[in-house]
Amino acid sequence: MNDKDFKELCSAVKEGGRILRGARKPSREFRVSTLSIRRTRARLKLTQDRFAKLIGVPAATLRNWEQGRTKPDGPARALLTVAEREPEAVLRALHS
Repeated sequence: MNDKDFKELCSAVKEGGRILRGARKPSREFRVSTLSIRRTRARLKLTQDRFAKLIGVPAATLRNWEQGRTKPDGPARALLTVAEREPEAVLRALHS
């Protein structure tokens, strides 16, 4: 890693610390509400088991998301956002 990249990384880590301590607000946030996951699944007329299988997660994971015990990360969060906005497209793309 070159010196410039290292300094940029250190700066990002320090900024993350300030955000976690509440000293600074994040420049952007991304949230998927528990209700939108349930609502999206309902729009597709799928049970929890079938929706979980469709998106490739255990049914227990989906239940935890819907009940607010845990939150989806990374690719799952992105897929759920697309499913919320374009549920039929996700169904077409993932249904085998």
